Amino acid sequence: MPDLPALPVSELLALDRRHVWHPYGPMPGRVDPLVVESASGVRLRTSSGDLVDGMSSWWSAVHGYNHPVLNEAAREQLGRMSHVMFGGLTHEPAVRLAKLLVDMSPDGLEHVFLADSGSVSVEVAVKMCLQYWRSLGRGGKQRLLTWRGGYHGDTWQPMSVCDPEGGMHELWSGVLPRQVFVDAPPADYEEAYAEQLRAAIERHADELAAVIVEPVVQGAGGMRFHSPAYLRVLREACDAHDVLLVFDEIATGFGRTGALFAAEHAAVTPDVMCVGKALTGGYLTMAATLCTPRVAEGISRGEVPVLAHGPTFMGNPLAASVACASIGLLLGQDWLAEVKRIEAGLREGLAPARELPGVRDVRVLGAIGVVQLDHEVDMRAATEAAVREGVWLRPFRDLVYTMPPYVTGDEDVARIARAVCAAAKEG
Repeated sequence: MPDLPALPVSELLALDRRHVWHPYGPMPGRVDPLVVESASGVRLRTSSGDLVDGMSSWWSAVHGYNHPVLNEAAREQLGRMSHVMFGGLTHEPAVRLAKLLVDMSPDGLEHVFLADSGSVSVEVAVKMCLQYWRSLGRGGKQRLLTWRGGYHGDTWQPMSVCDPEGGMHELWSGVLPRQVFVDAPPADYEEAYAEQLRAAIERHADELAAVIVEPVVQGAGGMRFHSPAYLRVLREACDAHDVLLVFDEIATGFGRTGALFAAEHAAVTPDVMCVGKALTGGYLTMAATLCTPRVAEGISRGEVPVLAHGPTFMGNPLAASVACASIGLLLGQDWLAEVKRIEAGLREGLAPARELPGVRDVRVLGAIGVVQLDHEVDMRAATEAAVREGVWLRPFRDLVYTMPPYVTGDEDVARIARAVCAAAKEG
């Protein structure tokens, strides 16, 4: 077929508004999105000019765009096969990826279930925990405990452990499974809060299948940071009361917080761990749920000795090949030095935001920079202010934040910080 002519921007946006439903947006759309024509390095070429990407495409494109190593991995795999069903078949990219994940993750996580997306990996994690207890004849253990302020995805079980008040899924209160919530974790360690965690787990132990949290950084629920010591409290309490522990590392994995996985800040291994986002370097959708032999063997002893889950595109070889290349890129460089360099640049660049009216807090951890306002951000005004600085940001709720690619140079980190400050001032 001949190449179709490129659509004029005005026509493309009209069609977009009429037919395309964007995430967390109305239908039809009310605000025209920017049209991205291409991307390379840390820059997006848009209809409004080149923009430095301060978001890593929702935290996934840690190596930037159009990376020659990842491009070659995709091209090479395309020449072999783009996809094959994973039921009854296997292939080298998936096996290699599973081995890489086991080798780099906290000790004890030895089994890997490959999923389509982060949200699906959380669904799988919950299913693992519920089925584990059913297999052991303890089917009454079917609730989850978490802390407020969390976000775990937009599918059913993940929505049930997102913050039920003020979160994105408040609409579904009364319909979702009723889980157990404790207060959001304080930034610093407080023994009184640790005792609240212990008491809640003990009180609900007979009905709890698992505790699930985002370790060290709560992402889309509010970009809050908390003491790693709480992870040790959870591990000890779960062990004491026979409850599984799940860490959602979809946003925090692969170096974002200054450790390969946030669990390492506390030297804790969960029973189940979810990863995604940066897994393929932002090239293709893929996630994974890792678990310990205890969990896998428990499920295998049940009346139904299999994990009854099998996405059509599970183990997709194209995504797995790129994921292997992405992990190779990460581990083949001094990724920690790059994250620390970005952290230092954000600390310096965001410091002036502390003096802006309406700013409640400024916080930085690893390659994450957050400016929290004392009011709901005006997304249109904040986005326009960032674009004027030549940067793409996506503020939400009361937050203007950045999670840039690890390959972002010092000058571009400074530019991103200026854009965050400008967005916070205008928003």
